[in-house]
Amino acid sequence: MPSDEATIAGWGRVSAPGRELRSDDLVRLSDGATLSRGLGRSYGDSSLPPPSVRAVAGTVLGDRVLGFDPATGRLRAEAGLSLDALTRMLLPRGWFVPVTPGTAFVTLGGMVAADVHGKNHHVDGCFGAHVKSLRLRVADGRIVDCAPDREGELFRATIGGMGLTGHILEVAFRMTRVPSPWILGESVRAMGIDALLAELEQSSAAWPFTVAWVDGLGRGAGLGRGIVHRGRWADPSEALASAPAPPRSVRVPFDLPAGTLNRATVGLFNAALYHRHRGYVRRRVQSPHRFFHPLDRLADWYRLYGRRGLTQHQSVIPQERGPAAVRGLLELLARRRACVPLCVIKNCGDEGAGTLSFPRRGTSVAIDLPIDDRTQGLVDALNERVMELGGRIYLAKDAFTRAEHFRAMEPRLARWTAVRRRWDPELRLRSAQSVRMLGDPA
Repeated sequence: MPSDEATIAGWGRVSAPGRELRSDDLVRLSDGATLSRGLGRSYGDSSLPPPSVRAVAGTVLGDRVLGFDPATGRLRAEAGLSLDALTRMLLPRGWFVPVTPGTAFVTLGGMVAADVHGKNHHVDGCFGAHVKSLRLRVADGRIVDCAPDREGELFRATIGGMGLTGHILEVAFRMTRVPSPWILGESVRAMGIDALLAELEQSSAAWPFTVAWVDGLGRGAGLGRGIVHRGRWADPSEALASAPAPPRSVRVPFDLPAGTLNRATVGLFNAALYHRHRGYVRRRVQSPHRFFHPLDRLADWYRLYGRRGLTQHQSVIPQERGPAAVRGLLELLARRRACVPLCVIKNCGDEGAGTLSFPRRGTSVAIDLPIDDRTQGLVDALNERVMELGGRIYLAKDAFTRAEHFRAMEPRLARWTAVRRRWDPELRLRSAQSVRMLGDPA
């Protein structure tokens, strides 16, 4: 989302006074900067400056590929390189990133800072699991190269550390060789949350990419009804002859009036989407752009939520809590008559190496919410339930979690804070989110 001289905003339209300073020299740009920011796709305030600061280091001009070994797939690039640019460059040559989030409009630095995950977490983990080394500018100005076996604590604290342990200058990781540039995908409809979670579990055992769209307004027997999507890279014999063209996006030209997205309109849309699928397995070869990044086809889609924007509550519920725990979250939404335009559920694999990485073995539930006067209370209620279940939330999506709730659900915080303080005792690196949730100086 573009920023001007007055404000900087996250993708959900949470904003702060300030502006981006940009340069293709990330070393010079980060000198004395409080925070680095990529393409601004974090939903909340994690890439916004703290109240006393009026500028952040915008990294998107530092986007050079510094090295690529086609024999091994190892790639080294500046932190401002976008996933979209990387895909356009290397997918036609048979390479793709090992892990992709739901949008291609993120930078490599942002992918590390948020330790992004995707539809294949149950198989391949987070992006950080594939990162080989990082080059950082830490708070005292030094340039530090770190890896699992070199300044390992700093390396692990940076993966998922939301940019608070150092300015990420360069990222080295291993790309994945793919048999074709197409995805063979299937989708199947499920009536109710128990059937959907069972279908998702079966699909995850057989397919590397799985995700479920859920009707967040379903009630009664239809609570949690939805569509499970699964896929894998198509073999050459299954793929189309030509490579998929990068998508053309359609812009949302204006903000929808307040209240356009409500339980009635969202309910009609969800019902149409669910019934249109019908009750059989649909199978097709499709573009990876469409499969991995469906919302990228609608540029500025946050405008559908009106001027106040949106937030997303994304939590992961431990596997041992079972389907009843996920059902409980959906029942909470139903009791509070929440408007949920989008709800996505994924299976997660083992916890990653990043000290504060989000996923753990269990079920991720991502719930989009229009921002209104009820949002804080709803997020509080969801977080209280997540705490009871032993789960946690994803910092890259958060704008409303209270500091005491985050501390209660994150037992790893003390270990991460100790590493951060060792490298930045004066807390020079901070964000609006770290002020809100970690008690950093404003």
